[in-house]
Amino acid sequence: MQTLIRTPFLAFVTLCLLALQLQSQPARAANLERLEAFLEVTGFDVALESIRLSADTAPRMLGMRADDFGSEWSRLVQEVFDTEVMHDMAIDILGRALEDHLLTHAADFYASDLGQRLVMAENESHMMVDDALKTESGEAIVAGLVRIGSPRVGLLRKLNDASGSEDSAIRAIQEVQVRFLMAAAAAGVIELQMDEPDLREALRSQEPDLRTSIKANALANAAYTYQAFSDDEVAAYAEALEHPKMQKVYELMNAVQYEIMANRFERVAQRLSDMQPSQDL
Repeated sequence: MQTLIRTPFLAFVTLCLLALQLQSQPARAANLERLEAFLEVTGFDVALESIRLSADTAPRMLGMRADDFGSEWSRLVQEVFDTEVMHDMAIDILGRALEDHLLTHAADFYASDLGQRLVMAENESHMMVDDALKTESGEAIVAGLVRIGSPRVGLLRKLNDASGSEDSAIRAIQEVQVRFLMAAAAAGVIELQMDEPDLREALRSQEPDLRTSIKANALANAAYTYQAFSDDEVAAYAEALEHPKMQKVYELMNAVQYEIMANRFERVAQRLSDMQPSQDL
């Protein structure tokens, strides 16, 4: 699966329409074995695991740092962002919503030689702890490509467009912040000075600058992640992601990934008051 964008405020895509579908249909279709194989062959299992690397964003939303919580923070992250818990959440949603023909289409591509090489590169990028170094390296690559007038920059942008990363990340950032802050307020961790509609409107007002930042970040991440691939291979990947079936698969995987992120961050918010009951946040 394409590289997860970790921004200063995380990422999330709301599952409103999907939730309505899930309420009206029984657990279905692809059996557990096929779903497990799908997670592995697409690299989606590693993308889910990498969500934990974004955990330190939570204290920043409250004007704090993870270090302010000492060793308790590491313990909280391990418990809330438990890999098995997130894995089971993904399996449950995908088992209800991922149609067999879409699963097969995506799995067939990622099982190919090119697909497996892409997954390996994406997995390594997902789990790179030093996100600043990755961004800096990617920006240097992009600058070099622009300097020589390489067509690769256009191919990388096409790849990002095909994965829907920009719009997904914007909706993600807004939704995760709202859900995290509302949960923190409900838990008594903070006192919000605005209600939910006003909070959403305030976040929407920041969208133009946010879009510019996300676009640059996505380009740098793609440049870094796919630096070992030829222009023809990047073009082939973009074409594969543009296929209507793959578009549906990515829409669902992005939604699942970001719903799990929001769910886990809500859980973090609920537990912060227990960690720092006397802290004035």
